[in-house]
Amino acid sequence: MAKRMGRIPVFSILSDAVLPYFPGLDKKLKIAVIDKTTHEFMDWVVFSSFILSLFLALLIGLIASSLGVSLLWLVPAFLLFYIFSFFYYLNYPDVLMLKMRKEIDYEIVFATRHLLIALRSGMPLFDAVVGVSRGYGAVSKEFRKIADDVTLGKPLSQSLREVADTSPSSALKRILLQIANALSSGSDVAESLEGVLNQIAKEQVIALKEYGQKLNPLVMFYMIFGIIFPSLGIAFAIILFSFIGGGLQIPAAYLFLVVLAVGLLQFLFLAMAESSRPKYSVV
Repeated sequence: MAKRMGRIPVFSILSDAVLPYFPGLDKKLKIAVIDKTTHEFMDWVVFSSFILSLFLALLIGLIASSLGVSLLWLVPAFLLFYIFSFFYYLNYPDVLMLKMRKEIDYEIVFATRHLLIALRSGMPLFDAVVGVSRGYGAVSKEFRKIADDVTLGKPLSQSLREVADTSPSSALKRILLQIANALSSGSDVAESLEGVLNQIAKEQVIALKEYGQKLNPLVMFYMIFGIIFPSLGIAFAIILFSFIGGGLQIPAAYLFLVVLAVGLLQFLFLAMAESSRPKYSVV
C-alpha cells in the first residue's frame, strides 16, 4: 500500500474506523471519476463534516446567545450536525454519478441511432464507434474511451465490457453489453442494437409522461404551502394583532425567520421539481 501523506491523526482514526462500512466506495469513486483513494476521500469527508458542523453549531450558538437560550444543547446539536454533514459529503460521488447519468441519457438515443445507421450502411463496428465519439457530449466521451483502448491494442469486446462496468448510465450499459454479447456470439450487431434502442426510447417517453403526472400534484402543493398559506397567514396575523392592540410587539428576528422559512420552502419545491425532471429529449 502506498504511503499516505498529510493525514491528521484524529480524523484519520475515525476515517479508518468507518471505511469498512462502505465497501462499494471504491467503485463509486471510479465511476464518478474522482481522483482519490478511498482513504483520501474518507479523510476529506470526515474533515469537511467537522468544519461544516462546527460552523453551523457556532452560528446557532450565536443566535441562541442573543435570544438568551442556554448553550448546553449545542453539544448534541453538533453531533447531529456532524452526522448529517457526514452523509451529505459522503453522497458527493452519487451526485456526480447522477449528473453524469443525466448527461449521458440526454444524448444516448441519438448517438445509438447514429451508430445503428452506420452499421446498417455497411460500416465496420470500430469505424462506427469512432464516428460516435464526436458530437454527442458525454456519450461521445464514453465511446472515445473505447476507441482509444482499441487503438492501443485492447480487444473491442473487452473494452465495451469495461466501459459498461464503469458507466453510471444503465441505458449505456445495456447498449454496450448488447454489442459485446453480439460480437461474442457472432450474431448481427445492428439487429441486436435496434431492439435495445427501441426499448430505451420507449422507456424515456414513459419517464416523460410520468414526470408530467407527478408535476401536477407538486404544483398544487407548491401553490398551497409556498404561496397561499404564507400570504393568507400574514394577512390574518396583521388583522388579529390589530384587534389585540398596539401593546403586542413582534421582534424583527422572528419576522426575518418567517421570511427565511417561506423562501426556503419555495426553494425546496422548485429544486424538487427541477431535480425530478428527466434530462433528455425524445425529438
